[in-house]
Amino acid sequence: MTSVGTPPAFRRFNPAARRATAGALVSSLVGALLALVPAAPATAAETLLSQGRPATASSAEGAAFAASAAVDGNLTGTRWASQWSDNQWLQVDLGRTTAISRVVLTWEAAYGKAYDIQLSDNGSDWRTVKSVTAGDGGTDDITVSGTGRYVRLQGITRATGYGYSLWEFQVYGGTGDTPQLPGGGDLGPNVHVIDPSTPDIQGKLDAVFKQQESAQFGSGRHAFLFKPGTYNNLNAQIGFYTQIAGLGLKPDDTLINGDVTVDAGWFNGNATQNFWRGAENLAVNPVNGTNRWAVSQASSFRRMHVKGGLNLAPNGYGWASGGYIADSKIDGQVGNYSQQQWYTRDSAIGGWSNSVWNQVFSGVEGAPANSFPEPRYTTLATTPVSREKPFLYLDGNEYKVFAPAKRTGARGTTWASGTPQGQSIPLSRFYVVKPGATAATINQALAQGLHLLFTPGVYHVDRTIEINRPDTIVLGLGLATIIPDNGVTALRVADVDGVRLAGFLIDAGTVNSPTLLEVGPQNASADHSANPTTVQDVYIRIGGAGAGKATTSMVVNSDDTIIDHTWVWRADHGDGVGWETNRADYGVRVNGDDVLATGLFVEHFNKYDVEWYGERGRTIFFQNEKAYDAPNQAAIQNGTTKGYAAYRVDDSVNTHEGWGMGSYCYYNVDPTIRQDHGFKAPVKPGVKFHSLLTVSLGGNGHFEHVINDTGAPTQGTETVPSTVVSYP
Repeated sequence: MTSVGTPPAFRRFNPAARRATAGALVSSLVGALLALVPAAPATAAETLLSQGRPATASSAEGAAFAASAAVDGNLTGTRWASQWSDNQWLQVDLGRTTAISRVVLTWEAAYGKAYDIQLSDNGSDWRTVKSVTAGDGGTDDITVSGTGRYVRLQGITRATGYGYSLWEFQVYGGTGDTPQLPGGGDLGPNVHVIDPSTPDIQGKLDAVFKQQESAQFGSGRHAFLFKPGTYNNLNAQIGFYTQIAGLGLKPDDTLINGDVTVDAGWFNGNATQNFWRGAENLAVNPVNGTNRWAVSQASSFRRMHVKGGLNLAPNGYGWASGGYIADSKIDGQVGNYSQQQWYTRDSAIGGWSNSVWNQVFSGVEGAPANSFPEPRYTTLATTPVSREKPFLYLDGNEYKVFAPAKRTGARGTTWASGTPQGQSIPLSRFYVVKPGATAATINQALAQGLHLLFTPGVYHVDRTIEINRPDTIVLGLGLATIIPDNGVTALRVADVDGVRLAGFLIDAGTVNSPTLLEVGPQNASADHSANPTTVQDVYIRIGGAGAGKATTSMVVNSDDTIIDHTWVWRADHGDGVGWETNRADYGVRVNGDDVLATGLFVEHFNKYDVEWYGERGRTIFFQNEKAYDAPNQAAIQNGTTKGYAAYRVDDSVNTHEGWGMGSYCYYNVDPTIRQDHGFKAPVKPGVKFHSLLTVSLGGNGHFEHVINDTGAPTQGTETVPSTVVSYP
């Protein structure tokens, strides 16, 4: 801004009958060892490599039969079971390429008659090292010879009418001689750790601000981390790619008697380009009673306690185009003033002024009453599901990362009533990623079982960062930036529980990537409702810092994922910008079921900005601008439809709901362009929208309707929204 399909349903069966059959067969098979080829005796160097490693499968019979159950060491207590068809597979990621000597398959009653054992170095290119054509169940102890990081059982023919079912999938081999990467360590050159005795704190803040104030597409990255204590007479001005945060467990542990300021002097009082920065986990006692935080997209304000008011407009009350507050307490009034749209979640405020176009609240104590379209407040009493962003803190002299617990029906902050709920993880369990680190090293750290803490910097990766272990945390400091080279996907998450992605920017490379971020593989089907994956303060950019391309920026395949504050942006200004120069057809595509988006900012894509295929999806707050630079009407023609909707729910979806959603157009290359609608959705009882609007900015292009064929057209040059209170 300047100013695929759902997985197939599992077949149902009679669990009691299945258990009886399995019990009879297992009792007759238990203890039997059927070697299909002579098994080599284990050597002294042979090691069980697969136990506890990330495992994935082509399918699962149900949530209780996930791939991970076959590598958990529970020989007859848990198992993987596929759907009831052939050509199913199970694979395990050993973390690094190593010599493989044996694969031991402990079958449940439903076994494979014909199957292959395959190895791969990258998880894509497979080579068969053993083929079995006359399997008859029990335990298959198979000698193999080869090297690989990934080992796969490829089922060809089932022996029963059920699927393939393994109690345990064990891979043995040499341990290799690659040295283990250490966890923990120092936080690198661009993290400024401050304590109350640090000399010239103001000078250090000012020096970085001087570098970063107008460095919108620069390479500088910085984080200021304040140890618990009291700091007097500071004005921390926060520029581009700068994060300021407290190192206490609660915001009030770190008090600044002064200000944490964002203004827009660098841009003549216009705050619509104040992107990519953040303030977290601090208490601020403003000098004049009100703190100024005049930001736009990709600027988070989390776990903050403002002991006074908060002004969201720049000095002089110039333009500002939106932002995000979560898990914060503002004792006084929030002065919205010129902010066009804003989302506040799970917080407490003393009041709110002005509404402009689109102000949304969920779980906010003190929020104004729901009153859309005038004033333009959309208010939900609670947030359905939330889990706050992980953060770095000091426990005595030891750095730890706190991972807050999931909340349902959340309202208010996590910390105001006492110690927050969650888990503390020592920094020693994190690989501290510093500038110069390669994708191979990062993946090795993940394979060792380490989490990732990206220190401020720009990281080029020539292969995908693979997150395969449940509960892995990937946390960035200072807007750490990942750039994929050679058209790879920057980061990919397996269909596992509880992964937390937070606090970093993905910048598209010059070679087109099919995707930049993938959460879950295609046709992911596991139930993650108890422990979802979260994507928080993760921003994606195509162009602006240089030419970049990506077909689809973010794809969410895993069920129950929470997208909590993201800005996915095809650049409309900067370097490498043009209709084909930074081509990016799709912003966010959601295939998973039960996905929740809280604070979804997606802008300027050549076609659809958001496409939603999963069932029971929910979005609370959506902000969008259509691509400014469409050369003419023909360039955006979508069959017989004029333009691609900003937010499209597929016709196959039966249940979906959205609150507080806006789309704006500013076709400055061809102001005669007409857009049929901002939103498109199937007309079904379970598909509902609340508080929708479209806006033509200065009459540069217009919308015919708001959603489908409903809602008045935008008209004139006065930038007056067209609204729909509820749909249908």
